Amino acid sequence: MSEPVRVGIVGLGTVGSGAYRLLADSAEHVARHAGRPVVVERVVVRDLHRPRAVAVPPGLLGTDIGAITRDRSISVVALLVGGLEPARSMMVALLESGKDVVTANKAVLAEHGPELFEVARRHGRSIAFEAAVAGGIPIVAAIGECLAANRIESIRGILNGTSNFILSRMEEEGADYAEVLRLAQDEGYAEADPAMDVDGTDATQKLALLTHLAFGTWVPWGQIPRRGIEGIDLDLMTTAREFGYRIRLLAIAARAPGTARVALRVAPTLVRIGTPLAETRGAFNAVSLVGDAVGKMFFHGLGAGQMPTASAVVADIIDTVVGRAAITFRTTAMLEPEGPADSLGAADLVERHLLRFLVADRPGVLARIAGCLGEQGISIAAVIQHEAETESGAVPLVIMTHRSPAAAVNAAVAAIDASDVVRGRSICLGVIDD
Repeated sequence: MSEPVRVGIVGLGTVGSGAYRLLADSAEHVARHAGRPVVVERVVVRDLHRPRAVAVPPGLLGTDIGAITRDRSISVVALLVGGLEPARSMMVALLESGKDVVTANKAVLAEHGPELFEVARRHGRSIAFEAAVAGGIPIVAAIGECLAANRIESIRGILNGTSNFILSRMEEEGADYAEVLRLAQDEGYAEADPAMDVDGTDATQKLALLTHLAFGTWVPWGQIPRRGIEGIDLDLMTTAREFGYRIRLLAIAARAPGTARVALRVAPTLVRIGTPLAETRGAFNAVSLVGDAVGKMFFHGLGAGQMPTASAVVADIIDTVVGRAAITFRTTAMLEPEGPADSLGAADLVERHLLRFLVADRPGVLARIAGCLGEQGISIAAVIQHEAETESGAVPLVIMTHRSPAAAVNAAVAAIDASDVVRGRSICLGVIDD
């Protein structure tokens, strides 16, 4: 084998420790795939005295990223710190010093992707980010390399393991949201502050990266319509099951029929029981995509956790060493810097919808609601209305529509909510049958 490749690691938390362990414990295996030894030359951490899960020789550890940027022998750096800063500044410094970068930080790429990709292009470097999207699932490589001959038509993904764990347990154990959230925190699936997971932020940032790869446009993640799982209750899950569905937090990107526009959304969605996305349980991630040549494909695996994510990091390091990452990056980084604002909404999606209203229990209510739907050209497929169980006289009314444009459904729901027949917050969820 030729001379070893010397790499740096910035951040030795959960993922960084896993990546270091893989590079050390599987050195021969990594060298065989990389074509030469891959040696960790320097590890930069914030606190030298913090207890660590891996034993790193003291001579490798330091707190100054300049020890990496100034070292010309280091050609590849795994940047494994979270958040926006100092991660963005560190990545710029690494690229400007001639290092190729591997990262698991989806937030910094979703927020500053065009800037960082331009810095990398300008200095002839690459950024590899398989671990930033779906943990151990090789979806970036699949879209960027294996499916390069395809025009991607749609992506549907369960991209956040915490939310999927919560929804799965609610359904399986009949427990409410707050109870299962506490369980997820106790078992390490949810942070003390779980907001970015349960409000859809994490999945939305990942969807922005997938959209960049699959559709050739950069979408500011903050412009993607987003709704989290906080409003999902057991009654809604029971209703979904009556119709033959489960509820999953789905990230969706799809070409609008007959246009070049891409419709985007992250929201709880009904998926038919028995389909792969509906059967994805616990902390697993899954991505279903459709290519015009290959048809439908499905990817499933652990989307988080130390070793699945570290697996993607080390695979990216190997790809960078052998030159595959540079080739892929040159093609994906040439895409448009930003998508037009009118192509970013979910209004172009055409699908079935589940509507739940809390309405007055009196004659004519269903006719009023059906009239609002009819004015928007929306046809009703099924209705469920149980008897009132409270003294208020309000009853839940659930409607399943036929396939309709999301824009029309939203307009109809707004009109219904503004009427005098509604007694509580309405819920509108998209429905996927395949």
